[in-house]
Amino acid sequence: MITPVRWLERGRDALDERGRGAWIALMVVAFVAFWPIGLALLAFLIWSNRMSCHRWGRRARFRNAAMEKTGNTAFDSYREDTLKRLEEERDAFVSFLDQLRAAKDRAEFDQFMSGRRTPETA
Repeated sequence: MITPVRWLERGRDALDERGRGAWIALMVVAFVAFWPIGLALLAFLIWSNRMSCHRWGRRARFRNAAMEKTGNTAFDSYREDTLKRLEEERDAFVSFLDQLRAAKDRAEFDQFMSGRRTPETA
């Protein structure tokens, strides 16, 4: 006997085999038939990442593979040193930008306060 959960799993698997278009068609039909079901289906599609682009996953896997050891110790140490230096430069630049923002905020605040101190004459 097929349980309702198993029936839903089979339906999900069948739609996954047919791709995004099948999911979109089902969602449109669900919105037309009874909008709360369409809304629930939309929430499920967003939550389960069925509408996401799978290329992003490949990029993440490539990035992880790029960080693995190559076996060439000279290159691996050079890469680690370069990445460490770049991270330090990025941190220094972010710190510099924070100082610039603080200085700009201070100048704007001082200008505001000096404008408040002078009596306005009409």
